[in-house]
Amino acid sequence: MAMRAERPTAFRRKRPEEIAVMARAGRILAGCLEHVASLVAPGVTTGQLDAAAESFIRDHGCTPSFLGYHGYPASICISVNEESVHGIPGARVIEPGDLVSLDCGVILDGWQADSGMTVGCGPLDAESQRLVAVTREALRRGIAAAQPGGRIGDIGAAVSEHVHAAGFSLLRDHGGHGIGRQMHEPPEVGNAGVRGQGTAINPGLVLAIEPIVNAGTGNYRVRDDGWTVETADGRRSAYFEHTVAITEDGPQVLTLRSDERA
Repeated sequence: MAMRAERPTAFRRKRPEEIAVMARAGRILAGCLEHVASLVAPGVTTGQLDAAAESFIRDHGCTPSFLGYHGYPASICISVNEESVHGIPGARVIEPGDLVSLDCGVILDGWQADSGMTVGCGPLDAESQRLVAVTREALRRGIAAAQPGGRIGDIGAAVSEHVHAAGFSLLRDHGGHGIGRQMHEPPEVGNAGVRGQGTAINPGLVLAIEPIVNAGTGNYRVRDDGWTVETADGRRSAYFEHTVAITEDGPQVLTLRSDERA
């Protein structure tokens, strides 16, 4: 879940055994996202996808971390087309050609995992295909930049350079975050940054890295529900996120899905 206008609580480096629990949570979350993504089809409502996500999470011994978080009323955020993040599931019916962003979190034994992805409902138009591909690659580059001995600004620089070179924009005021026992912990992980600046990246740090890329402007508005963020110009948005642990050997993705494994 993207950080928005929030001061996160304190954090500390995670021990290997704590990261191992987060990795188990991450595998369950990856399975949940794969399951929900497989259900995206014309005529399905976002509320039905939310019900499927909650059932999967609880059936696998976890708690939905989004449900009740600052009053959020669902177990997954589902944002369609012009909705960038934090869309509330409900009666909206998915239609052919829609872009559907799935953002979900789970808690296992007190430890959190947070991840998400954008999928298409059937064939997508050319711009939407490119938007998804650029966003996915921006996440890959951001993760690759999260090296021990580096700085948080390295991540944002890698993400923003790729996005802007493609002619797209980043959603303003939203980005990733540290994660552990709390969903949002320091440091903030902006999707724009300067290499060599920001918080030091050290082993034991766990981050949620999440590029949110708009086809048009990076400006946005929040709907009357107080949650759903939509693009100011009504053009489409895409989003990918992983929970990433920093180890002595580099970044380890804890929420890797089966289609991403070598």
